[in-house]
Amino acid sequence: MTRHAALAATLVAGAASLASPVLAAPALLAHQAPLVIDTAATAWILTSTALVLLMTLPGLALFYGGMVRKKNIISVIAQSAAAFAIVSVLWFLVGYSLSFGKGPDAINGFIGGVQAAFLNGVTAQTAHSLLPGLPELLFVSFQMTFAIITPALIAGAFAERMKFSASLLFFALWHLIVYAPICHQVWGGGYLGGLGVLDFAGGAVVHVNAGIAGLVCALVLGPRHGFGRDNMAPANLVYSAIGTGLLLVGWLGFNAGSAGAADALAATAAFNTILAAGAAALGWMTIEWFDRKRPTLLGLLSGVVGGLVAITPAAGFVDPKGAFFIGLIAGPACYAGAVWLKRALKYDDTLDAFGVHGVGGIVGALLTGVFATTTVNALSDGATVWKQAIGLGGVIVWSAAGTFVVLMICKFTTGLRVTKDEEVEGLDYTQHGEAIH
Repeated sequence: MTRHAALAATLVAGAASLASPVLAAPALLAHQAPLVIDTAATAWILTSTALVLLMTLPGLALFYGGMVRKKNIISVIAQSAAAFAIVSVLWFLVGYSLSFGKGPDAINGFIGGVQAAFLNGVTAQTAHSLLPGLPELLFVSFQMTFAIITPALIAGAFAERMKFSASLLFFALWHLIVYAPICHQVWGGGYLGGLGVLDFAGGAVVHVNAGIAGLVCALVLGPRHGFGRDNMAPANLVYSAIGTGLLLVGWLGFNAGSAGAADALAATAAFNTILAAGAAALGWMTIEWFDRKRPTLLGLLSGVVGGLVAITPAAGFVDPKGAFFIGLIAGPACYAGAVWLKRALKYDDTLDAFGVHGVGGIVGALLTGVFATTTVNALSDGATVWKQAIGLGGVIVWSAAGTFVVLMICKFTTGLRVTKDEEVEGLDYTQHGEAIH
């Protein structure tokens, strides 16, 4: 039960009357369908692809860059750029095929095959069976932007202390070992989607996956030197505010683009996204004001992102009332994860990858089972909190185990952490030979 199934069924039903011999693909792979071009949908997903790409560069790069210390701003932005470079190439080589491919070499709903490696068989006349109204290359591009931002989110957990060489190896291995299987299981015809787990635009595939991986990274690497003692205040919250704005705008492509068409479902997802972000920001600010006796800009920005994360799995399954309550609940929940939980357990999740993306994604995924309604999406029929919890369990276990394996490979090859002296001097200069003066 994927986010695109309803649209696919509609387009397949009209394929006989719309298809032409010129557009027919001669030899389709197991995951493909003849292209039945929907020009309006194609235009919207082209736009959405650009919007989601904007989320990583420069959106997330600036959001994270402003929250670290001045001596580490360049290193954090470089990690976002590196995630883009590595994943875009891997997606072409084999990532797309492992995530959305099918065929005799696929493994029982666990991971796709390699039939479409190097985009073999993907042409201007093919479409993925999930969205036969789009050229497959556009479907490849749109999904690639999701794959790019996911490991970049994890970097927030190990910022200011991981070697750049280690982060490069981590991004590559994590994409293949963790992201691709989970993407296939939820969206690519795998067993979690078959169980009826609902994830409209990446609550589990992107945010819970990245959040759990971030928590494992924080625990394995250990805290930064001086954590809990030194002043580690953000260097430039103006950067973070600009980054948040870019994330908010880009998220409309993230969520509304996942409708697969320029239609009423996309409009609902877009409105739900904006509303949930606002509600979560108010929820975070209220709790912070009570807890710390003053509201902060960083808190407002974090609340916005927490709301965006929480509404992601639900955006195309709930009505605005559901979106409002999801945001309102997610704000305080993310504050608890980013502040109270981290304070109690004393782990160093530098930029709250788990506190915001892990906690927000879990809350949003579970509440999807509460607020999903068939008046918005027919796929909401049968949605339950229990099904959502099963899906989360599968994602959490695989993400945690896979991330630990990837970290151990990095540890015994590149090494994980910079030296104490390098960390004290700052990663901008010691890793990149650059600095902000």
